[in-house]
Amino acid sequence: MATHRVGIIGLGTVGARFVEQFGDHPSFEVVAGWDLAESARSAFADRIRVVDTAEEVVDAADLVYIAVPPRAHAVYVELVVSAGRAIFCEKPLGTDVAESERIVALVESSGLPSAVNFVHGSAPASVEMGRRLAAHDDIESAHLELHFPEWPRAWQADATWLAGSAEGGWTREVGSHYLFCARRMLGSLEVTASHTRRRSPEVAEDLVIAALEAGDVPLAFTGTSGSAGREVNGFTVRTASRSYRIIDWYRLQQTDGSGEWTDVGLDDGPAPNLTAYRAQVDQLAAMLDGRAHTLPTFSEALDVQRSVERIAGV
Repeated sequence: MATHRVGIIGLGTVGARFVEQFGDHPSFEVVAGWDLAESARSAFADRIRVVDTAEEVVDAADLVYIAVPPRAHAVYVELVVSAGRAIFCEKPLGTDVAESERIVALVESSGLPSAVNFVHGSAPASVEMGRRLAAHDDIESAHLELHFPEWPRAWQADATWLAGSAEGGWTREVGSHYLFCARRMLGSLEVTASHTRRRSPEVAEDLVIAALEAGDVPLAFTGTSGSAGREVNGFTVRTASRSYRIIDWYRLQQTDGSGEWTDVGLDDGPAPNLTAYRAQVDQLAAMLDGRAHTLPTFSEALDVQRSVERIAGV
């Protein structure tokens, strides 16, 4: 029997995903949903209780999932905090660092259960990679590599804001996931140099070359979009004795002196993405039950946002 009532603000691509994930989890019941767009509200009218305002979502729920574009996060976080509800917020935390600093201070002072949806806080591949790296004292470097033949990708076509520089772009949308990994596994992030190219000031980036330090580990970040080739997303950490990488989101590999990459066996079932989402919702249940959990904190998300905006901000 469900023990936690969840409401969802934002019924777009990611919000829709979690309608299903919460609905399939025995610890949760989706009690209300709302979106600014009438088309999104209509699409879910026969699946969940769709209400007329965000305030009605908050009133109905114990946990509120904020799944709107990043510029609106602060508004809804304030609404949820004022009502004393637990918070699960989409990433990136925002686009205005000063505003996010204020929001993080508000959330932390409230003492409310809170987390940000970087899926690699719970995904088996990243959890196992972090566990293995913790046993190393010989970490040499890290590398984040991204490529997108088109941006936004076809399945993101309705999220038109992703194509703009104001709050979109793949550094914020995808790069932030792996910069979170770097921070969680290696230490706080500092951008030491960066170059970002845009075809015009209003559109998302199509080239990034950046140097960061994660703790005392150098991290190279290279990314491209709008040119030929398969989509690439890979995060590699190299040590003197063994190296590890996450590729294709949820696939963990390792290599030693032989130079051959081999898959690391994980208990992630036939659909690793669904296993990762389920793990995230499991961790939300743990958070709400007062148990230990691995969910990303608002403070961690702010650290990632600072790095992202240093690289891709306008």
